[in-house]
Amino acid sequence: MSSEGMKITLRMWRQKNKSAPGKFVEYKLSGVSEDSSFLEMIDILNEMLVHKGEEPVVFDHDCREGICGMCSMTINGVPHGPERKTTVCQLHMRKFKDGDVITIEPWRSKSFPIIRDLIVDRGAFDRIIQAGGFISARTGGTQDANAILISKPVADYAMDAAACIGCGACVAACKNASAMLFVAAKASQLNSLPQGKPEKDRRVLAMVKQMDAEGFGNCTNFGECQAACPKGITLDHIAQLNRDYLVAGVKKTLGLLK
Repeated sequence: MSSEGMKITLRMWRQKNKSAPGKFVEYKLSGVSEDSSFLEMIDILNEMLVHKGEEPVVFDHDCREGICGMCSMTINGVPHGPERKTTVCQLHMRKFKDGDVITIEPWRSKSFPIIRDLIVDRGAFDRIIQAGGFISARTGGTQDANAILISKPVADYAMDAAACIGCGACVAACKNASAMLFVAAKASQLNSLPQGKPEKDRRVLAMVKQMDAEGFGNCTNFGECQAACPKGITLDHIAQLNRDYLVAGVKKTLGLLK
């Protein structure tokens, strides 16, 4: 790479709102440091656009530490970009080459309508969580860590599921725009622990019902969601969700579930 930095061409999706037609607009940048994060590179682009009196590119970001899940964008056809188990804010320009053309667009799903440019409305995820992401146990004050004994395999399984940051990469990667990996992770997080078991059956039925109501597609086990997940959530959780949903459905049919 030149000591003057990288020269790159950006094909950026621009769209004023969900009802306006969108299009790719090409921008050229030079002097981009390979040590810059991908979002810092977009910051540089926006500074250039503002200096020219043009509208900056609107995109989601918050913590820039790979925790919040806000930096949702598809880079060269891959959610969060070419680096596995990495969010956009953790992606660095050294993963690209001098002279590269980089195409950037928002998540593509009818359940994630575009708000503007690279920002989509992920309120559907919030409504799924509201449907079943709770426990009825009275938590009260802080309890001793050993008040409820939980085996390490169960604790590890719950923590693996809790790693989901709700970014939506699984939906963007799936050819059916399925939200099964997200729903499965959120259900597993609570269903596997003693505190969440009283609502287990009702939770699964309610969350899957809300997922369907939001218009997400069905899972056909291609595994693209697992490959795109920045936190490494696996298909094992979808298998568990399917088992739990079947059991809950049978209980409801037999009148065993209130």
